[in-house]
Amino acid sequence: MKKEPGVFYRNSLSIVMVAFMLAFWSGQFFSGMSTYNKEQKEKGHPELTAGEYSRSGHFIQATFENWESEFLQMTFYVLLTIYLRQKGSSESKSLDQPEPVDREPDPNRPNAPWPVKKGGLWLKLYSNSLTIAFLILFAGSFAMHFYGSLKNYNTEQAGNHQPPVSASSYIGNAQFWFESFQNWQSEFLAVTSIVLLSIWFRQKGSPESKPVDASYDEDAE
Repeated sequence: MKKEPGVFYRNSLSIVMVAFMLAFWSGQFFSGMSTYNKEQKEKGHPELTAGEYSRSGHFIQATFENWESEFLQMTFYVLLTIYLRQKGSSESKSLDQPEPVDREPDPNRPNAPWPVKKGGLWLKLYSNSLTIAFLILFAGSFAMHFYGSLKNYNTEQAGNHQPPVSASSYIGNAQFWFESFQNWQSEFLAVTSIVLLSIWFRQKGSPESKPVDASYDEDAE
C-alpha cells in the first residue's frame, strides 16, 4: 500500500510561505522600531518599548498599507481573469477553449462542498466566495492602514505642538493616499510582470509557467 504523504508535504507551500512572511514581518518590526526610536532620540522624545511600538501608528500603518495593496491586487486579479485574456500567458484562460472553472457546479459530484449541494443563495455566495474573502480582507486592511496612518500623523502633530486632526479631515490627506498609491501601483506592476513574462520565459516544474517546450503564442492548458 502506498504511504500517504505527511502533513508537511501536503501543506509545505503554505507552511513555507507563512514562515517567510513571519520572518520578514519580524525583520520589519525590529528594523522599524530601531529607525523610529532613533528618530525619537534625535528629537529628544522617549523611545518606545517593543510592546509600545507594536501598538504605534508607525508599525500599524507600515504593516497594513502593504497588506491592503496585496488584497486589492488579488481581488482585481481574480475578477479580471474571469473576463480578460492575454494570448500566450500562463496566467490567462484560453482564448477559445472552455475552462473547467466555467462549468456549472454539480451537486452530485463526489465530495462536493455543502453550499453546492444546498444551492440557492448559499451556492451564489460560495461561487463568488474567493472575491468576497479578498474584498473583506482588503476593507479590513484599508481601515487598519487608515487608523495607523492617522495615529502616526497625530503623534507627529503632538511632537510638533500642533493640534490633532480628525478622521474625517485626514481621509483627504495627501500623505495617506500617497502611502496607498505607492503600494497599489507596485502590486499591479508585479501582476503585469508575471502575466507578460510567462509568455516568453519558463520555469520547469512551476505551475506558474507554461511547459518549457510550449511555443510563445500557445495558450496555457
